[in-house]
Amino acid sequence: MKFKTLARNFSAPRLALASLAATFGIAISGGSPPDAADKIDAAIPEAPYAEPAEPRRVLVFAVTHGFRHQSIPTGQLMMRMMGEKTGAFEAVVSDDLDNFEAETLATFDVVCFLNTTGSVFRPRDNELENMDGTARDAALEREARLKENLMAFVRGGGGFVGIHSATDTYYDWPEYGEMLNGYFDGHPWNANANVSIMVESGQEEHPLASMFGGENIDITEEIYQLREPYDSAAVRMLLRLDTERSPMNVGGIKRDDGDFGVSWARTWGEGRVFYSSLGHNHAIYWHPKIVRHFLAGIQWAAGDLEADASPAASSD
Repeated sequence: MKFKTLARNFSAPRLALASLAATFGIAISGGSPPDAADKIDAAIPEAPYAEPAEPRRVLVFAVTHGFRHQSIPTGQLMMRMMGEKTGAFEAVVSDDLDNFEAETLATFDVVCFLNTTGSVFRPRDNELENMDGTARDAALEREARLKENLMAFVRGGGGFVGIHSATDTYYDWPEYGEMLNGYFDGHPWNANANVSIMVESGQEEHPLASMFGGENIDITEEIYQLREPYDSAAVRMLLRLDTERSPMNVGGIKRDDGDFGVSWARTWGEGRVFYSSLGHNHAIYWHPKIVRHFLAGIQWAAGDLEADASPAASSD
């Protein structure tokens, strides 16, 4: 039975989210709101932004070696439902590292790091400590191989999508930070902060931002600041924190330039990279405009939606 049919027909009585998630192999850790599926379904558009040129597969990967967001299951559910309802892609929700072996990785069009944290291809430190020398060497050799495979995948024309704490991932892999355009450097605006997100000036009609209609969205969400190699001029900036309409008397602000980018797109070799720091709170994954923003970003990363990803300063 298709996911769309399930999502629409679990009224009278509704299927519990846990049951639905179990049906589709989604592990719920920390729980999700019981009405999440209803809200997600209402937020997802009926059709994709662009018809896929061929069937698309998106690997949704959410391994955490640090903080684990409780909203991960909700994000996974959104990805499943979005792919099925719009027909834009098939979401393969899996944390199996074998998916990053070159032959298997080649079967995907996009890799999505959904709230990953830490060095996700490497065993945890305590696991490494308990390995004998041979096993440890093999694990580290595998990590190096998977990192090389992922970078070759993107540079060779694949898509990469990073959601929220994807920038809190692989601090010891400089090329990853360069690709994603920065690393997490704290969140002065915590999960309960009421903030205003603005469309970058000049990007109101951009295919990855047009769903906002050029208007701010006022949301409750954790907002990141980023550190090097963050450079808002090196990417096509799409959304940023509106510092005139958001509280600036919060602690932990390290930047004095007001440059708090939220979403952007860039090319990386022949590949396409879309990142959004939104995604801490469950409600992000059923906010209609943000869901559409994610859909457009994924479809662009897959190569189906045309959009300019050159740095705006060099093209406008």
